[in-house]
Amino acid sequence: MNNRGTGFPRADAEHDFLRARRRQVLSRLAKWLRGEPDDVNIMLPFNEVVDALGYLSEWRIGLRVISLDSIVGSVDRGRDFDRRFRPTSGRVRERWERLALAARRGEEIPPIEVYRVGELHFIIDGHHRVSVAHAQGLSTIEAQVIVVRTKLDPSGIRFRGDLIVKDYRRLFLERVPLTGHARASVIVSDPWDYALLGEHVEAWGFRLMQDEGRYCDRASVAQRWFDEEFVPVVGMLRQADMIGTRTDAEAYMWVASERYRLIRTHRWDDDVIEAVRARKR
Repeated sequence: MNNRGTGFPRADAEHDFLRARRRQVLSRLAKWLRGEPDDVNIMLPFNEVVDALGYLSEWRIGLRVISLDSIVGSVDRGRDFDRRFRPTSGRVRERWERLALAARRGEEIPPIEVYRVGELHFIIDGHHRVSVAHAQGLSTIEAQVIVVRTKLDPSGIRFRGDLIVKDYRRLFLERVPLTGHARASVIVSDPWDYALLGEHVEAWGFRLMQDEGRYCDRASVAQRWFDEEFVPVVGMLRQADMIGTRTDAEAYMWVASERYRLIRTHRWDDDVIEAVRARKR
């Protein structure tokens, strides 16, 4: 990127804006040609992210220098900029060029304000400043930071569509409150599978309470299901080479469903695993 300038700050600021607009148009065209989903170039909406992850608390940590690439979303869900903070229209041009001119002249630019969720940042105030910084080839920016703690780890979120998986996982973990290693081990790709797995675990817990004649809370059911059902079954599936490209949880759901549909049993042993494999050949 050549942002050295001509020595005429006002003309350079105008060129900065036109270059940023041109890149936004070319990016949109490339996305269309590649057939990418609509959310690839859309900023992540802060409220939807926090709702999907589950809000716990927040606190202000003050002024920090943050990476521009870590800014992935916005609080107000404005459509004036795309995911890379390139202007999506000429509507912001006057204010944008005014800030670009100030930056070109070396004037002091106030810090932006952001929420931090994990390693991700969401703009509260300062969209134009971030856009100008990107256009002028900077890699960092000063920001007043508010840290938001959530129930789920935000890692893995790149696009808006990823929020669906996080939201279903959050709901699943409210129904099946796994912790630690167990929590990290039960992962599925299709968000709807979390709903199906939640139903399955609750049914397993109901049968457990019937068999033992006593009440178990959700946390106890979740841990016992993981220890007494999930881990042994996944172990058998590994020995039988039946995991394939699935996650452990996806393989468990598949064979549990087939076991009952084909054999009408809730028991697990080597004969059941072999019968399911034989029926699927």
